[in-house]
Amino acid sequence: MGVINVEKSGRLEGVVQIGGSKNAVLPLLASTLLTDEPCVLGGVPALKDVDIMCRLLECFGAEVTEDRLAAQIRIHAKNIKTNIAPPDLVKAMRASIVAMGPLVARTGSVGVSLPGGCAIGERPIDLHIKGFRSLGAFVECEESEDGGGFVKAEAGRLVGAEIYLDFASVGATENIMMAAVLADGTTIIENPAQEPEIVDLANFLNKMGAKIRGAGTDVIRIEGVEKLHGAEHTVIPDRIEAATFMLAAAITGSNILVDNMLPNHVVPVIAKLRETGVYVREAFGGIEVDATRGMLKATDIKTLPYPGFPTDVQPQFMAFLTVVEGRSNIIETVFENRFMHIGELNKMNAGIVDNGRHALVPGGASLKGAKVRATDLRAGAALILAGLAAEGLTTVSDIYHVDRGYEGLTEKLSKLGARIRRSES
Repeated sequence: MGVINVEKSGRLEGVVQIGGSKNAVLPLLASTLLTDEPCVLGGVPALKDVDIMCRLLECFGAEVTEDRLAAQIRIHAKNIKTNIAPPDLVKAMRASIVAMGPLVARTGSVGVSLPGGCAIGERPIDLHIKGFRSLGAFVECEESEDGGGFVKAEAGRLVGAEIYLDFASVGATENIMMAAVLADGTTIIENPAQEPEIVDLANFLNKMGAKIRGAGTDVIRIEGVEKLHGAEHTVIPDRIEAATFMLAAAITGSNILVDNMLPNHVVPVIAKLRETGVYVREAFGGIEVDATRGMLKATDIKTLPYPGFPTDVQPQFMAFLTVVEGRSNIIETVFENRFMHIGELNKMNAGIVDNGRHALVPGGASLKGAKVRATDLRAGAALILAGLAAEGLTTVSDIYHVDRGYEGLTEKLSKLGARIRRSES
């Protein structure tokens, strides 16, 4: 099991290229199951989650050809051999649930094993099921022999419906949207997720012949079609990776250019960085982040669904706020267990007070290197950032989480001047 070793770094400098979006590419890959014609995706990041999704598509019967040098994947799901998702792949990546919509729409049936029991009452799955049932599918959930859950959906041709989401769930919006493109009639999704990844998926589906309007707004309208065809598409840049490098500049008091990104996808992050005194401007097709212009100060953050401040950037921003002057308050409203990194940051002398969904960051901390554990993907990124500003050596373990969402993170930071290395010991 590898680790990432980080030492206190001076000012970073240079240009960093942002890769394709992890959160966009996974549903894009799943959506290729909707057609029996070849599809080609470009700008695909080399990530563990992408590997798992490709293996899942192959299990369903798709032919998957990867060209890593060109960052391109060709998928041809001419024949679906099975519509049952292998439990080991589902447990390895929760996002595999987005294969349900395409499969029930194309084959009329799908079965997915769920880890940790059949969590119908929790946000990750209940809205998916609500959507499928609204479209006319019969959905049942059973407890499996290993103590987990198994969800099965069956339908003839799905029928368009009006669906209101109690929470703007990204996964549920994607699953319902993919199922509805082959439904009979019109589907209206009210209170859908509005993330850029939703818009990217809708754009790809429309290239395939779907008729989707309103993606990125509070109402999505889908006119069902008989058949989709193959298409080519380039994945949007990863806004969370971009924000992570913006915060790498901030926590080290540096000036770097974050290239190949869409500034309008990170507006809340830019606003909050400016509140702390970091200079941010659009430049040369990217964003210049300059934290060299004086004393930085505290700010408060409240995570919200897009276009609010992203929960996926909260841990990294918290790491930054530990070293600025003044007290910051961080409120997490999206995920119940999004503060697991606090205990790890406190091992580094952060002094953060965890009050459930409210964290108090005293600021002005002299961070100390420590042995810490990446409790999740974004926590791992936060600990790496903290290590850049901490005296001594910080060793981050469980880095498989980081590999799920960042392509070449250590290499990119190293090129900017960071003292960081990966060890497989």
